Amino acid sequence: MGALARCRTAHETAGRENGRMNATSNQMSAGPLAGQTFHLPVSREFVTVVISTIALIGVCLLFAPSSLSYGALEGSLPFAALTAIVGLGQLLVVQQGGFDLSLAGGVSLAVVISTHYPQGNNALLFPAVLMAIACATMAGLANGILVSLFRLNAIVATIGVNALLYGAVFAVSGGVPKTTTTLLAAIAGNRTLGIPNSLYFALAALLVVSFFLKKSAAGRRFEAIGANPLAARAVGLRVQLHQLLAYVFAQLLYCLAGLLLAGITREPTAFQGDSLLLPSVAVVVLGGTSLLGGRGFPISTVIASFFLNQLSQFALAIGVPYSAQTIIQALALGFGIGVYSVRWTINMTRQTKSV
Repeated sequence: MGALARCRTAHETAGRENGRMNATSNQMSAGPLAGQTFHLPVSREFVTVVISTIALIGVCLLFAPSSLSYGALEGSLPFAALTAIVGLGQLLVVQQGGFDLSLAGGVSLAVVISTHYPQGNNALLFPAVLMAIACATMAGLANGILVSLFRLNAIVATIGVNALLYGAVFAVSGGVPKTTTTLLAAIAGNRTLGIPNSLYFALAALLVVSFFLKKSAAGRRFEAIGANPLAARAVGLRVQLHQLLAYVFAQLLYCLAGLLLAGITREPTAFQGDSLLLPSVAVVVLGGTSLLGGRGFPISTVIASFFLNQLSQFALAIGVPYSAQTIIQALALGFGIGVYSVRWTINMTRQTKSV
């Protein structure tokens, strides 16, 4: 009886395998009409932001071609690169389910340290850069400790740290602008092969963040922790450490943006970081990263920064006053939230109907 049962089981298994092979061959021969599904090798978020950017360029060509002129791009692309850098920093924090409102203070502190400490002396620029990096690291640690160890709300914690950073800004600068060194102006403001140097720094930041998130085991753990901290803690992942490091690395990216900003503007004010806070959140949302944390999209975030920059240039070209830039950025933020929320709702509705 045992041998007979084994033979019957083997016969049934072989029959099921043959059935699956026949179904597969029939589907292959029928092609797409048989329900065959093709998957693009890129994310939906990437496709969405690329299509939106192309559509915006088309609108600019029709209604405001001056916004795509060489002069307009020459003046705006360095600032788009700065938005991309701070957006990548904000991305790391948002992936852990938080917001970093200390960005403004972090950028501003890097600006005033790199301009006031050297006093125009190129020999003192390197110590000033090291000082700015040290301050950024301490600010990131303060944010990370308050959020990950003391479990404070991220918005409340980073607002407090931002106030401390602005206190340091006033202590260093007294609220008075200072001219940057010629060396920093050459590094940040010049061009190489006709391309602004700030774009190379943005590309380097993108490569580092993308490699960390998408190609390393630590990056996969980072995204898993952001998606579900409780489950990650249950399997033994170091949730608090990853959350803390997110704020540290974000502040280092803000510091880089502040140093570049000091070189690009030549005589920056003590509040240069204020204008980058809202765009940093907007480009993260436009890039498709969920505000609830989890998977992030660095390349889409960088493309979204150029989309937002071109949107601002288009608005200026058609006569919208510069004072309305904040409204435009807020509308872009709402557009990003709306696009991904509607698509999610449609997908959920289809899944419910299929069940």
